Amino acid sequence: MMHAPADHPLRILVINWQDVLNPLGGGAEVHFHEIFKRVAALGHEVTLLCSSFPGAPRAEIVDGINIIRRGQRNFFNFIVPGAYRRLRKTNQFDIVIDDLNKIPFCTPLYVREPLLTIVHHLFGRSIYLEASFLPASYVYLSEKLVPWIYRRTPFAAVSASTRDELQRLGIKASIDLLPNGVDADQYRVDDKRKREKPLIGYLGRLKRYKSVDHLLRAFAIVRRSMPDAELVIVGDGDYAPELKKLACELELQAFVRFTGQVSHEEKVRHLNESWVVVNPSPKEGWGLTVIEANACGVPVVAADSPGLRDSVRDGKTGVLYPYGRIENLAAALLNLLRDEPLRRTMGSEARRWAAGFSWDASAQQAVEIMKHICRL
Repeated sequence: MMHAPADHPLRILVINWQDVLNPLGGGAEVHFHEIFKRVAALGHEVTLLCSSFPGAPRAEIVDGINIIRRGQRNFFNFIVPGAYRRLRKTNQFDIVIDDLNKIPFCTPLYVREPLLTIVHHLFGRSIYLEASFLPASYVYLSEKLVPWIYRRTPFAAVSASTRDELQRLGIKASIDLLPNGVDADQYRVDDKRKREKPLIGYLGRLKRYKSVDHLLRAFAIVRRSMPDAELVIVGDGDYAPELKKLACELELQAFVRFTGQVSHEEKVRHLNESWVVVNPSPKEGWGLTVIEANACGVPVVAADSPGLRDSVRDGKTGVLYPYGRIENLAAALLNLLRDEPLRRTMGSEARRWAAGFSWDASAQQAVEIMKHICRL
């Protein structure tokens, strides 16, 4: 089959579990959308095959991306092969992108076009922190297929930690880096919004494996020494009720705000109000919210875990602590909250660090990777 030459617009099919409008979407969906809406703006044809959600149309165009929704999320991986075959009967694609997230689609077994796999991170055993034994084992064992089925498929990883993990698993093909970016026009420093009282922020989905409960327990320790400190938890998820219950058990309900899902403008406002932001997760592809906070001049305290150790420059743009060590997290927070010159120095360095990550640059990188694969 002939494929697009280097100077020809690419016809791209992306397969992902969700699109950016799906209420269950997260960082993987933002990464795809921000990059590929720019790829579409460069003149390439982008089609996304993803699962549906209540109230969503079967097809729509969003930011130049042709979104095709089929099937329910929980069973989407089973309908992908058939949906792909039906799409290619009426469309010619130069390349297929498999956005690998949790359960693999096993695309190397049936996709005929050149293939690129984008991966944020593999859960590994950390899935057992999120789900009960049987569903967690399903994800864990499904990921075990990746080194065999995808071993000769070109990859694009969002961080060096993920690239190293893929190499350790035995992936033999090329693994390019395709980093997250940040929109400097949207995420900007606004010192006028900074809270007078110490404010700790968390931004992200409220899932069990994200370990936001560690932050609540550390915050209880912080308040013993800094009784005017407050905590804002921005985001939503199925673990929210448990976190609210824990806040009550720790007698923190008067000092912790759960905002639920918020608009982009509100998210930026909460970031600018915060003195420091925390990410206590045991594993991330990168930690997009880290760079978003950094772009607002806010240092980040994060677990020293894969992905986060890539996005946080320890001692410069924030602080890394051993995952799960709640006393260490509390100590790092107290040190930053008490030391305004240190916070300002780290905040300035964080802003410079974030300025080096551009969605435009990542989109150009994506095009170069795809064109190279299409020439193979």
